[in-house]
Amino acid sequence: MEIRKLTIANYEEILQLWRKAGLPFKPKGRDSKEAIAVQMKANPDFFLGAFENNRLVGVVILSSDMRKGWINRLAVDPDYRHRGFAKALISESERIFRKHGLGIFCALIEDYNTTSKKLFKECGYVEHHDILYFSKRDSVEV
Repeated sequence: MEIRKLTIANYEEILQLWRKAGLPFKPKGRDSKEAIAVQMKANPDFFLGAFENNRLVGVVILSSDMRKGWINRLAVDPDYRHRGFAKALISESERIFRKHGLGIFCALIEDYNTTSKKLFKECGYVEHHDILYFSKRDSVEV
């Protein structure tokens, strides 16, 4: 297993992995090649891939509000699950956040996603039941 930064050259591989993993994405909006390229340019450390024999089998996108580090879009190829790829991506995400001066790590997980909730609990994350998430969107594609 190798964890390394992703570049825009990995874009099609990322989309293929998201499809295979069943992760919804918005290719006409926030997940378009152009949008991802802008994000990668602004924060090149925040796009990580897990590789097995040079094949992308896991991906995570990081973000920061300058106070907390956010783990987003974590996906592992179903054929490679339960082999430590997700935990390795989480661990590397935390290392990168620390490098950027962040000491709080967060992930938003939909309530039905029991697999991800279990994974993050195993990695030491605490589930909060007293926080409600609100959002407002300019478009369904953002």
